[in-house]
Amino acid sequence: MPLSTPCHLSLLLIIFLGRHLPPPCLAAMPAPESSVRQLTRITVNNSHDKKWQNINRFHNFRRSSAHSLHATKNFVYFRGKPRWVRHLPATLSYAFSPDHMIHYLTLQDIRKTFKRAFARWASVIPLNFIETHDYGFADIKIGFYRGDHGDGEPFDGVLGILAHSFSPEIGRLHLDAAETWAVDFDVEKSKVAIDLESVAVHEIGHLLGLAHSPVKEAVMYPSLKPREKKVDLAVDDIEGVQALYGSNPNFTMNSLLESDTSANEAVGNLRFESYRWTVLLGLVLAACLCM
Repeated sequence: MPLSTPCHLSLLLIIFLGRHLPPPCLAAMPAPESSVRQLTRITVNNSHDKKWQNINRFHNFRRSSAHSLHATKNFVYFRGKPRWVRHLPATLSYAFSPDHMIHYLTLQDIRKTFKRAFARWASVIPLNFIETHDYGFADIKIGFYRGDHGDGEPFDGVLGILAHSFSPEIGRLHLDAAETWAVDFDVEKSKVAIDLESVAVHEIGHLLGLAHSPVKEAVMYPSLKPREKKVDLAVDDIEGVQALYGSNPNFTMNSLLESDTSANEAVGNLRFESYRWTVLLGLVLAACLCM
C-alpha cells in the first residue's frame, strides 16, 4: 500500500500594519519536524520569521529521516519519484465531489478553471486529463472541505493552509472551503481572495509527483499571496515534470522561452510608450502655463 502523502500549499501572510499575533496563536504554532515525504506549511509571525513544518502521514503522523526528498538542482520529487504508471501517452480522469463543493462560484466556473489548470500540465507532458461524472472511479478526486475532514490533515480556516493533495497514485486534491476562492478578481473584491486556478495548478503538480520547489518563479513554490495570480509553468516546473513523464511531442522549450521574451518585450514597449506619453503631456502642460 503506498504512503498517503499530503502536500500543502500554504499562504504567505504579510503583516502590513505591524499587528502582533496574540500569545495563544504563537503558542499554537507547530515546531519543525522532519518527514519521510514532504508536507510543507509556511507561516510568518509578527517579525516575519518563517516556520516550516514537514510532516508525513501514514494513517497517523510519523517522524523519520530528514533525507526524505529526491532533490535535483531546483525541482524536488517525493521519495522514490512516484508517478502515474501508465503506457504513455495516457489519459487520467478527474471528478468533483458531489457532496463537498462551494456554491458562491458556479460549477461551470470551477470546471472551466480546473480544465485550464490541467491543460497547462498536459501541454508539456504526454498526459491528457478528462473530466468524468463518475466520482467513485475517477483517478483524481477534487473537493472543498472544512476543518477536520477525515484524512488526518485538518484545514485551519481562513488563510494559512489553502489546499493539500497526495502523491501518485493517491489522486486526492482537497481545498479549504473556508477560503474566499476567486476566478475573477474584477468580480471578487475581497482583500483575502485566493485565485482558484493558481492553487489548482500548484496542487496538480503534487498529484503528478512534484514536491515544493525553492524557485520563487515556479508554480511549485509553496506560498501564494492573497489576490495573486500565478498560473504559468516556469522552466523549473516543466523540467521537473518532464523528468517523470517525458515531453509532450508538441512542446519545445524554445517556444516557452520565445513566449517569455515576447512578453518581456511587450512590457518594455508598454513602459516606453507610457514614459513617452508622460513626457509629451508634461511638455503640453508647460506650454499651456507659459501662454
